[in-house]
Amino acid sequence: MEPMLIFDKSFLQSLNPDEAALLDHFFATCITPLFFVETLADLEKEVRRGRTPEQVVGNLAYKTPDMNSHVSPHHTWMLLSELRGEQDVAMDARMRRADGTVVQLNDQQGLIYRASKEEEAFVRWQRGEFLDLERQIAKEWRKGVSSIDNSQAYETFRKLYASFRKPKDLKDAKDIAEILVDLLQEEISFRFGMTLLQIPTDVQSSALARWSAHGKQPLGTFAPYFRHMFVVELFYYLAVAADLIARVRPAGKADNKVDIAYLYYLPFCKVFVSSDNLHERVVPLFLREDQSFIKGPLLKADLNKLDERFDALPEETRAKPLYILAPYPPADDLFLVTRLWDQHSPNWREESKKPELSIELQKELLELTKRLSEQSKPIEHPGPLRIEDVQYIHVSHQVFRKKGKWTRVPPDA
Repeated sequence: MEPMLIFDKSFLQSLNPDEAALLDHFFATCITPLFFVETLADLEKEVRRGRTPEQVVGNLAYKTPDMNSHVSPHHTWMLLSELRGEQDVAMDARMRRADGTVVQLNDQQGLIYRASKEEEAFVRWQRGEFLDLERQIAKEWRKGVSSIDNSQAYETFRKLYASFRKPKDLKDAKDIAEILVDLLQEEISFRFGMTLLQIPTDVQSSALARWSAHGKQPLGTFAPYFRHMFVVELFYYLAVAADLIARVRPAGKADNKVDIAYLYYLPFCKVFVSSDNLHERVVPLFLREDQSFIKGPLLKADLNKLDERFDALPEETRAKPLYILAPYPPADDLFLVTRLWDQHSPNWREESKKPELSIELQKELLELTKRLSEQSKPIEHPGPLRIEDVQYIHVSHQVFRKKGKWTRVPPDA
């Protein structure tokens, strides 16, 4: 029901805990692996205002959505899975996870997702606990993203402009990337894209063989996620070579390629929110008609307005869990959150008029949830299983009972 949202670190950093609780309540969130490593990299930053890196990371981990969220599989895993023919990568806003266990209960098959390693790490970080391995990853990430060398790619792609026009702006660079991907001879385009994305040679060979066996379909049909990443990658290098995106950022700052990499996950959300200037310039170029880009300060201000509205309610009302206090956003479309629900979850107003589940039915659902979690048995060597074919999915989360001033689950849960 809630619109699927992707955020970057800059946006989450801007929120206070009360606003973060409402973000998690009113949106389903896809947390990219980039956010995970960027957060971890703050351990290696010099911190101002007397706070330690551990405090900075712990504060950000506390605000990270934990109730209505999932950590996306890494883009490389999804890309290689698609090229190998192991799974389709649907370009929509459904939850994706890579760590599911195929199980069975009676005659029904399902998938159980336990907390991912990233989710478990966020819980530890909130307590100020960091593994030595994570500290090393943080050091290597900070070193890597502050020393990316674009000079070779810059010179290589500048040579292209000797035979092809140079883009005049970022939209033009995006259009040229689309033209090159789709109008080059298809096998040349496919091979070039796999080389640009650094696909292992064995996967390239098997992907080309599968593509030939499928009648050499257009790339957008045969491997839509590959095509998306190909366009993003080509766009970036064309834009850098045309001096539309800076090749070098100030010392200690992550390379612009890190911000561009968020676009690899863009197909998997309805709303993308960021306070980053490059995202504001680039993300709208890649949006489908059913997606929205929202500037971080605008959504923060709206979450603050919602916080003030709910905070003005009587004390006994405010004390209720958010799912009872505000199961849906206010009907008033002066709120940005309400307008996003209208745009991306258009049936919510009709759903909000339906009667609440009875206490008895709620108890039955809780018992069913427990039974699925505790009694389902793993299936050894399961065959291919599409998400559409399972009868149930169980996802586990570790969540805060309260976040900021807002209660999220009842005391007896």
